[in-house]
Amino acid sequence: MNTKKHKDKPNGGGTIALNKRARHEYSFEEKYEAGLALQGWELKSIRAGRANIGDAYAVVLQGELFLVGAQFTPLIQASSHVVANDRRTRKLLLHRHEIDVLIGRVQRDGFTLIPTALYWKGNKVKAELALAKGKQAHDKRDASKERDWNREKQRLLRQHNKDA
Repeated sequence: MNTKKHKDKPNGGGTIALNKRARHEYSFEEKYEAGLALQGWELKSIRAGRANIGDAYAVVLQGELFLVGAQFTPLIQASSHVVANDRRTRKLLLHRHEIDVLIGRVQRDGFTLIPTALYWKGNKVKAELALAKGKQAHDKRDASKERDWNREKQRLLRQHNKDA
């Protein structure tokens, strides 16, 4: 028997998908919230938990932002009448001034737009975009050492408090 507790409301504001690898590969500057232009079968696929943004990134095409590489695996019963492309390019919905700022930062300053999370906001699917720069190998090692040291420090503190 499954003992995990599940939320009864599928659109209750929970996280749909996370890009955990992005935090290791990139250092984040700013975060933005963007809507996604989705088709009906994609929404059903997301509700069923079949979203993956591990290889996704955002690009600028003709003054608009698009999400490339996100995978929403189609459900057999939901997409029987359409030809479903699970990795199609999807339009990101932002205000014009936000798009202009992001385009400027990407083209001038060499940043990359990486989706870090997909989540529900009301009955809409939102993507959290991070303005990011790629980490060098030595930066990744430093971050790993820092994380390990913080973990060890917490262990030592817990042990010390337990003994006292």
